[in-house]
Amino acid sequence: MNIDTLIHARWVIPVEPHGEVLEYHSIAVHAGRILAILPSSEARESYQAASEHELHRHALIPGLVNAHTHAAMSLLRGLADDLPLMTWLNEHIWPAERRWVSEEFVADGTRLAVAEMLRGGVTCYNDMYFFPDVTGQVTAAAGMRAVVGLILIDFPSAWAGNADDYLQRGLAVHDQFRNDSLITTAFAPHAPYSVSDAPLERVRTLADELEIPIHMHVHETRDEVKQGLADFGNRPLRRLDELGLLSPALMAVHMTQLEDEEIELFASRGGSVVHCPESNLKLASGFCPVAQLLEAGINVALGTDGAASNNDLDLLGEMRTAALLAKGVAGSASALPAADALRMATLNGATALGIAGETGSLEPQKAADITAVDLGRVENQPLYHPLSQLVYATGRDQVSDVWVAGRQVVREGRLTTIDEAELGARTREWQERIGRGDTLRG
Repeated sequence: MNIDTLIHARWVIPVEPHGEVLEYHSIAVHAGRILAILPSSEARESYQAASEHELHRHALIPGLVNAHTHAAMSLLRGLADDLPLMTWLNEHIWPAERRWVSEEFVADGTRLAVAEMLRGGVTCYNDMYFFPDVTGQVTAAAGMRAVVGLILIDFPSAWAGNADDYLQRGLAVHDQFRNDSLITTAFAPHAPYSVSDAPLERVRTLADELEIPIHMHVHETRDEVKQGLADFGNRPLRRLDELGLLSPALMAVHMTQLEDEEIELFASRGGSVVHCPESNLKLASGFCPVAQLLEAGINVALGTDGAASNNDLDLLGEMRTAALLAKGVAGSASALPAADALRMATLNGATALGIAGETGSLEPQKAADITAVDLGRVENQPLYHPLSQLVYATGRDQVSDVWVAGRQVVREGRLTTIDEAELGARTREWQERIGRGDTLRG
């Protein structure tokens, strides 16, 4: 049978079935989708491919899903480090955004983020930022998958002037990408402390009508909870529940400040939690009780947050941090084993985004979103358990090849859809412009 692509690998780690590792297997790809996963000896006999790849030292995994980003903020990477969250936001990040955010800023910042993520094996990301139309256009042009957030916040920005404006513009973006094969949408109210009740109620109604997710920072810090009690007489999660936002559609990001009854409540409502361990650590926001959430049956995905607070978009590194941190927080070395960490970075993310039927695992009929990781280096030897080695001893520099919907977007470590030299030049221009106005430089 003639097909588009045949990839032979030392291992295939499909994520579903959970924990499975297939040796000397191949993935047959045709028309952008996985046709079959089968032993390499059978694949060579069954298929004639227009493009054939021999990856004898590699593991093939599903393309990673970064479930929480602010992609364009890559242009603010390292601008304001080592500061508490609200100081970081109020005195540095928000002033910089007021000065610089524009369509040009979002286009160049998103392209930088997309390049970084693709080279790190990420094939899909979930974004929350201004000018989501630009984010979607840049991402689709690079051949990457994304869920773009229909941002909502109480104060005006370069994107919109008030709640009605944000929602109207967001609905137009949703319509723009309604039939796009790579770009979908989610409502993205910023946080309980930055969006008032009436707009949140409208988001709930519109999300139900359009059947799209809701992506929101929730219980990120202790101060957020205190502010919620002072302003609304209730903890933010309880307020969201009273507004009808706790549902299977909700992606609650961070969730570092949780009481036992709140975990039970959230589990009963069926939403997803997006865990961002490195950003939480860097901003001293607190610890998400991942093992407890998983035990309660909550779907937990993994995100990097933006490069302005992480400071990278390295989801392989985030997996390792998540696994180690979960053990420390739970006081158990068996908390969040490697197979669960990989699932958080792939299928759990796709589930949270409502696209698990399309991506997140290597299964026939799903989109061919595939990442190849070289496990043949000295740093990975000896290699007894490929899945554990992938989580605990592998860096994103070992990602060699990446496919999105069957299209090869990274080949032997090089981007095929983005001009890296042009990207570097544009980024240096922004560095000079933004750096001159950086308040940290006095």
